[in-house]
Amino acid sequence: MVKRVFCLVTALFVASSSLAYAQDTSQPRLTQTDMNVLTDARIGILKAALQLTPEQTKYWPAVEEAIRARAQARYQRIAAIADRLGQGREVDPIELIRGRADALAQRAAGLKKLADAWQPLYQSLNPDQKERMHVLALRVVSQLRDAFDTRRMRMYDERDDD
Repeated sequence: MVKRVFCLVTALFVASSSLAYAQDTSQPRLTQTDMNVLTDARIGILKAALQLTPEQTKYWPAVEEAIRARAQARYQRIAAIADRLGQGREVDPIELIRGRADALAQRAAGLKKLADAWQPLYQSLNPDQKERMHVLALRVVSQLRDAFDTRRMRMYDERDDD
């Protein structure tokens, strides 16, 4: 079961790797529909991997809502950045810093909401469910690290080309 979940998660993140490049205007942008499809797939994989009991399912709606809210907020941040870059206007460093601070505050609030939603469900999970969740979480962290490294290397390559 864990191998199957691992394969599904790997396939999902490979297919959705364009999220890592969403801020790059040379890459095609994800649409709201694309983001919704990816979010639905991630939620489906997570729910299938956990195999919630009827008692545990009462905690699921809050978790799903928090996941969807974070995905929507991320899409909006990416779209706003792409729009700003598309306008070709001069970058105001103070505006950039304030925008980054606002984005970080929004992300922090979303993460707190997600943690608050997960807490009662996580406490109700049995050891096997916790292990499956752990495997999924490690895979997500690995994918995020790889995406970050790829993006950083791309930036270095672009600087060398200049």
